[in-house]
Amino acid sequence: MHPLAILGTSSDAGKTSLVMALCRIFSDRGIRVAPFKAQNVSNNSAVTKENREISRAQCLQAEAARIKPSFMFNPVLLKSHGNGSVQVIVNGEVYKNQSISEYYQEIKHLQNQVKQSFSSLQMQYELIIAEGAGSPVELNLLHKDLSNTFVAKTFKTKNILVADIERGGVFASIYGTLELLDPLMRKNLIGVIINKFRGDRQFFVEGEKIITERFGIPVLGVLPFQPFNIDMEDSQSLQNYQQRSANTKIRIAVIAYPGLSNYNDLDVLMADQEIHVELIHAKRCLANFDAILLPGSKTVIRDLQWLKKQGLFEEICSFDKTIFGICGGYQMLCQSLQDPDSIEHYQAITESGLGFIDDNVIYCAPKILRKGRYPLFSKTDIIGYEIHCGQMDKYPLYYQKGRIAGTHIHGIFDHNNFRRDYFKAICPDYQGYDYQAHRESEIQQFTSMVENNLDVEKILQILNSR
Repeated sequence: MHPLAILGTSSDAGKTSLVMALCRIFSDRGIRVAPFKAQNVSNNSAVTKENREISRAQCLQAEAARIKPSFMFNPVLLKSHGNGSVQVIVNGEVYKNQSISEYYQEIKHLQNQVKQSFSSLQMQYELIIAEGAGSPVELNLLHKDLSNTFVAKTFKTKNILVADIERGGVFASIYGTLELLDPLMRKNLIGVIINKFRGDRQFFVEGEKIITERFGIPVLGVLPFQPFNIDMEDSQSLQNYQQRSANTKIRIAVIAYPGLSNYNDLDVLMADQEIHVELIHAKRCLANFDAILLPGSKTVIRDLQWLKKQGLFEEICSFDKTIFGICGGYQMLCQSLQDPDSIEHYQAITESGLGFIDDNVIYCAPKILRKGRYPLFSKTDIIGYEIHCGQMDKYPLYYQKGRIAGTHIHGIFDHNNFRRDYFKAICPDYQGYDYQAHRESEIQQFTSMVENNLDVEKILQILNSR
């Protein structure tokens, strides 16, 4: 089969969720399909079967395809390191911290890594669905591209363009993209998908006719607006998330520091109708909350300093109810955070922590990347993963004493029994729910919506053509 590229007229056009749905649709038809994104920019990452690190978005797409995630699905991942630099992760392992200009100087090396991963996947799977990044016609960046022009031209992908009608200007965005698109990519463009349409589709019949007849490109589908809140790719999606709490029993204050990362740990809580999650971005009284959650952080020491500058540090110290920390948030609960080799921070530093845990954090290489089963909190083994450079001597995996608890393990609250028992201790009336069933239902419902509004047969016919 020809490989397929999903390109967008802009960022946030819906490429990630569409690739996820297509992976499920084609998997259900017996096709061995795998997702691919040459370069992603996200602090929301997870550990693969090889104990490597990739974006959560590609892990979600692999889950939809019913395969285990691999580092080859996302060969280049950029994570914000602050101070104008990024942490560059190549083939799932930390490569180096670089400025953006230094990163672009190595684009040829990175393109080779992308080629190797894509070629390897083609030998293992029948169909590769490559997700683009932003717009494929950022003309000043085409020579530095990894995810759009480079993949599409190197592997001669069949291409679909996704346009977000909700943001307005859908005709101009499609027409402009078509006019500026590389000739080979335009030749291999099989159609346009209109995404996030609200209202009655009959009112867009004339719009489809304009795109087909005047722009010379078929409309493969008009997808209704349907929120999808699993493994949100960026913090903006997290902030836009609207909870559906119908029976609130527990109120949790989540400290949303600037370097917030791995916020997929919040998905399970935000989907829980018995829990109300509120993101805390600045100092305020936290006394009315039942618990505080300190989530993961990509820049732990700077976020700890941010807590102190905001006045939230003192607010957390004086909080007399439940506090839980995950990964970077777990480290903040300790006595001190020491970075003698400038691994986590941009200079050697020791920063005092909240002091709830009698242990110290020392940052050292290499980064711990591990996925597996963990015997945490005297419970049945919990499936999760670690992504951290900070290490603790006394409590390397978890801590629990009285109202203070935390762990380096991401995915802790995805475990239904642990979550139920933990929150029952806060509120005896808490019942809990099956998060895995909820997650699968969300994936399947979104996929069904896409399948019902997309010309899947036409896409398959073109992908199978010679």
